[in-house]
Amino acid sequence: MRIRIVDAFTDRPFAGNPAGVLLLDSFPDDAWLQNVATEVNLSETAFAHPLAAGGAADWALRWFTPATEVDMCGHATLATAHVLNTTGATSGTVRFAARCGVLAATAQENGTITLDFPTSPLTSEMVPDGLPAALGAKILAVRDTGPHVGDLLVEVADEETVRALSPDFAALTAHSRRGVIVTAAADPGCGYDYVSRCFFPGVGIDEDPVTGSAHTALAPFWSARLGRDDLIGLQASARSGVVRTALRGERTLLTGSAVTVIDGELHV
Repeated sequence: MRIRIVDAFTDRPFAGNPAGVLLLDSFPDDAWLQNVATEVNLSETAFAHPLAAGGAADWALRWFTPATEVDMCGHATLATAHVLNTTGATSGTVRFAARCGVLAATAQENGTITLDFPTSPLTSEMVPDGLPAALGAKILAVRDTGPHVGDLLVEVADEETVRALSPDFAALTAHSRRGVIVTAAADPGCGYDYVSRCFFPGVGIDEDPVTGSAHTALAPFWSARLGRDDLIGLQASARSGVVRTALRGERTLLTGSAVTVIDGELHV
């Protein structure tokens, strides 16, 4: 069984967010999928199989962290689309049936891939007791990101604050279903519009390197602030990665690159 490790939202190896990708004939039982994802031990492993022609989607797609299945994952979707396109299994646009609905991924002529995801609905929240202490930073605003993302979106003062965060991960698990997205406006003249970091200890990921799904919430948040629908986000993790976001009403387009770094065989 072929397994690939793909670095997503980067154009070079050993950066961005690595995802496992397995193309299957059908989905085995959930326990097997979870065991493989736990063994791979990346923030997400994607499993996909082809669907019958003529339907609303071309492939079924599921994502597992080392601890649980998740509703939506951007970087592992990008990684899966990259594998499908580079191996010739698909070309142009591929549609995925997932727990969060039908998602599309379109290969561009410049080698990037654009994902079409649902825009996260943002709801203002009061700052939860204990969250500033858990993050170690003053919080300016908090938004709930809706059912599929399930995070708290937290705005802090500036890019320096985002980069300097050293959270109490155990304390963060009490504050959302999945985790916390921390963001701030980018420093002037840096070539991107906003920065973020994402902490998901509740699903077994202390810090996610680059989180596509989080940008379905970051895009409407910063587009409203900056007055532009097309923006560039930098996720300032140790590996780092760039996500180009385009707000299109109820849909958000996420564009990035991907690189296959491991192509091997899973023995089962």
